[in-house]
This record gives sequence, C-alpha cells and structure tokens, in this order.
Amino acid sequence: MSDLKLDAEGLYLELKKGVQRLLTADTALVGIWSGGAWLAERLAADLGVAAGTISSALHRDDFGSRGLAKADHTTLPFEVNGRDILLIDDVLYTGRTTRAVINELFDFGRPACVQLAVLVDRGGRQLPIEAAFSAARVTLDANQSLRLVRNEDRRFAFEVK
Repeated sequence: MSDLKLDAEGLYLELKKGVQRLLTADTALVGIWSGGAWLAERLAADLGVAAGTISSALHRDDFGSRGLAKADHTTLPFEVNGRDILLIDDVLYTGRTTRAVINELFDFGRPACVQLAVLVDRGGRQLPIEAAFSAARVTLDANQSLRLVRNEDRRFAFEVK
C-alpha cells in the first residue's frame, strides 16, 4: 500500500473543523511532539486558543532502548489544573504514545478533561485509546509507517514507508 496518497493540507482543514467543535471556553491545545506539536501550533494561531507541546520521551515503555531525544520537550505555558486539555497528534496507531503523554501531562497537574484529536487514525490499537476526532482513518500494513512532515513553506505532507 505504498501508493497511499493522503492530502495532509486538506485533512488539516478537517481537523480544524473537528477541533473547533471540541473547544470549550477553557480548552488548551497540547501538541504531541513533533507532528502533533506542529499541528497544535497552527491550530492555535488559526483558532486563537492557548497551546503547548508535550513529549512522550520520559514516560514511554521503551525509554530504556530509545533514550531521550534532544528535540523532545514539554512546554505548557498555562495552568493544567482544572483545564480542558485537547491533545493533538498527527497519527494514532497503537495508543502507546498517547498513554505516555497522558502520564507526562499529569506530572504538571490534574486537568478537568483530556480528549484527543488526530489527523489520521490508522487503527492497530494495543491500548484502549480512542480519538474524540480524527480527520481520516486509513489501514496500513503493520510494517509500514505513516509520518507527517512539514515542508520549508510550513505546509504539511505525509511520508509512507
């Protein structure tokens, strides 16, 4: 299925509509590093809401083998306690990254609500994680990967390997 063509920019517009429906007066967007962080940054600018970035690195169940990537970081420039948090990610697959970032998020406080919105849900869950909104659902072989990339002009595209 390497000929899979997804319009990342078109899906971004769908994600923006879905996120808009999930927003409350007290919602902050939290982008999962790195593709989700790019999406949250752009959504925050387009929708006028607070946004931060979260890393899964310290709470991953494979931390021992992966180590800490230099680019991974968590920046939450708002109070987490009592806040509605909308996690933003590019691709939802096993659910393991989502589990790790929820653990990281709770290190910063206790949100009132945590939801997840993703650009693409590719199935294959290993944990009971479900997105409140996904712009698209695709099926890929387990040995394939789907990755969001951001071009020099800051437009989104997908790489399928």
